[in-house]
Amino acid sequence: VQLQASGGGLVQTGGSLRLACAASGRTFSNYVMGWFCQAPGKEREFVGAISVTGRRTYYVDSVKGRFTISRDNAKNTVYLQMNSLKPEDTAVYYCAAGTYYSGSAYQTDAKNYDYWGQGTLVTVSS
Repeated sequence: VQLQASGGGLVQTGGSLRLACAASGRTFSNYVMGWFCQAPGKEREFVGAISVTGRRTYYVDSVKGRFTISRDNAKNTVYLQMNSLKPEDTAVYYCAAGTYYSGSAYQTDAKNYDYWGQGTLVTVSS
């Protein structure tokens, strides 16, 4: 499956952005979707994931209550709604597709995702 992330940009502290990740090439609804981010000089980190039906989500503690993942299987797209943004959210955000959802630490491991998008840059100014 090919993934194309979009929606990044420059936003002030406290602002909002919605990232989108469009999939093509395979049956999107068969895949668990995850979002990861990579800040300058840091390793790629897990942000959140959503099950194939969209009924279950799993987030890293630092974004709980601020970020929401959703998906529209009819549009082959997964979204990351980012609210109350902080300067420490500044990073390149990547979407990824995997085949198994557990809603646990398994979900946070990048090795458990098979396909990756190219990333979109989010910059939060203070």
